[in-house]
Amino acid sequence: MPNLSDNLRTTYTADGAVVLDIARGRIFRFNLTGSRILQMIESGRVQEEITSMLVRQFSADAMVAESDTGEFLANLKSHSLLES
Repeated sequence: MPNLSDNLRTTYTADGAVVLDIARGRIFRFNLTGSRILQMIESGRVQEEITSMLVRQFSADAMVAESDTGEFLANLKSHSLLES
C-alpha cells in the first residue's frame, strides 16, 4: 500500500491541492484529480481502488485511468513524495 511521505504538509482547496515537502523545501501543485488521488492515498486506498474512483467520479476510461494512476504514483515516488 502506498503512503505519502511524513515530510509533506498538504492543503486542499476547491481547485486541487498544494503540497510542501518540508525536508527538501519543494512545493507541488495538483489539480482536482491529483488532489483526489492524494486523499485516497492518505485514507489507505490501494492503486486498484484509486483507479476505480477515477472511473466513477470522472467518467474516465478504465484502461486510461489504470495507466494514468500508475504513472501518477510513479511520479510521486520519483519526487520522494510517496513511500512504498
